[in-house]
Amino acid sequence: MGNTNKYILALDQGTTSSRAIVFDHHGQIVTSAQKPFEQLFPKPGWVEHDPNEIWSTQAGVAAEAVAKAGLNGQNIAAIGITNQRETTIVWDRITGQPVYNAIVWQDRRTSKFCDDLNEKGYAEAIRKKTGLVIDAYFSATKINWILENIPGTRQRAEKGELCFGTVDSWLTWKFTQGKIHITDVTNASRTMLFNIHTLQWDPELLKIFDIPLGMLPEVKSCSEIYCETATTLFATKIPIAGIAGDQQAALFGQLCTNEGMAKNTYGTGCFMVMNTGSKPVESKNNLLTTIGWKIGNNTTYALEGSVFVAGAAIQWLRDGINMISHSSESETLANQVTDNGGVYFVPALTGLGAPYWDQYARGTIVGITRGTTSAHITRAALESIAFQSYDVLKSMESDAGKPTLELRVDGGAVANNFLMQFQADICGSKVVRPQILETTALGAAYLAGLAVGFWDGLDDLKNHWAVDKTFSPGMEKSVIADYLKQWHKAVDRSRNWIEK
Repeated sequence: MGNTNKYILALDQGTTSSRAIVFDHHGQIVTSAQKPFEQLFPKPGWVEHDPNEIWSTQAGVAAEAVAKAGLNGQNIAAIGITNQRETTIVWDRITGQPVYNAIVWQDRRTSKFCDDLNEKGYAEAIRKKTGLVIDAYFSATKINWILENIPGTRQRAEKGELCFGTVDSWLTWKFTQGKIHITDVTNASRTMLFNIHTLQWDPELLKIFDIPLGMLPEVKSCSEIYCETATTLFATKIPIAGIAGDQQAALFGQLCTNEGMAKNTYGTGCFMVMNTGSKPVESKNNLLTTIGWKIGNNTTYALEGSVFVAGAAIQWLRDGINMISHSSESETLANQVTDNGGVYFVPALTGLGAPYWDQYARGTIVGITRGTTSAHITRAALESIAFQSYDVLKSMESDAGKPTLELRVDGGAVANNFLMQFQADICGSKVVRPQILETTALGAAYLAGLAVGFWDGLDDLKNHWAVDKTFSPGMEKSVIADYLKQWHKAVDRSRNWIEK
């Protein structure tokens, strides 16, 4: 394919904003566009989005990014999609109208249902088939909630009138005006309905969650031509050729293509993923076994640890208690003090993820004295991101049976040099920040570009990866040990806070 006037359009549909990035053949960003959308909190612990706003913002930034580059649809070789995972949308197969708001991955309304499943002894069967722990995080309990709580939906679903999809399914449905109802293996693997060994929707799981098979999308690989756009957004039809959930896309975008390579994405939450090769590794440390990607007939598996609140802790300092007016101020404030002054912030604002999986934990700030300032609390918030990532990394190393020499990082918070250095110090590993930080979108672009021959293969892609900065550990072991001891004491204080 002649690539001189061709580009890849990556759509990165995130938790708080929709983005679109145009990449050239060298994997460089040509233009980008981004638009936030409303976060809905109807009740404590509930988090929702308007699916139509997800679509309108994503379609809008797609057109904007292409126009800003002075391009049109004829210049776009393919579209790659990456998305917030687990977020659950159910819509009418004929009208395309959602029956309820999107229930976001952070939502905790199904915690009690998860407790009931655990008490009934389903945990081991679900973990063996899906690689997941029973938690409100995943899509299955959210689908069940919609079917049980929105009048008429169960009957309509059983008649085949409703579609379920994660956000990738919703976007491809909208882009094809309802002709295509698909997902990819990575998003499917996060529903708690998909058997990661057989690569099929699992009848036993569908029975446990009482979900009709007819609602579910067809599952595809991560890199193939699925369909062409059918909307009026672009004058020409463009192939949609790559799909992966955001963390898997970031793993691919960081080119962690060899077994044992790991990346950590610092966004709303923190998501650490390690490539474990062609076989799933069963975690002994409460991590998730998941699918990294599938290209052709080859499936790559991964271990993942999810931290629910990372960058969201800084957003809370900004929007919740007005301690800072802009997220970038956190680094300046943190550097105003030489240490955290004994203050530890456990940002369990939506429970604790891996390796604790405590949906009843709540946010805690401990060690406050008369001398505590906003700088100490801000520093403690940044340190909490590194501490939570440390807990996940050590669990991952234990499961994999070897230390991580290098952690590749991406996401908005990696621009914070204080955080990156503290992460390297606490983990005792090099932290490597690439030049292109938009690795989630880049991964989606790579997957789409490979499918249409825009890039020749992995070796072609590896030529594009370049380091911006490497942070090397330098903190004394005794200081690290003291930090971690206090951190784990603080975590204990936050756990099981809500009465079950």
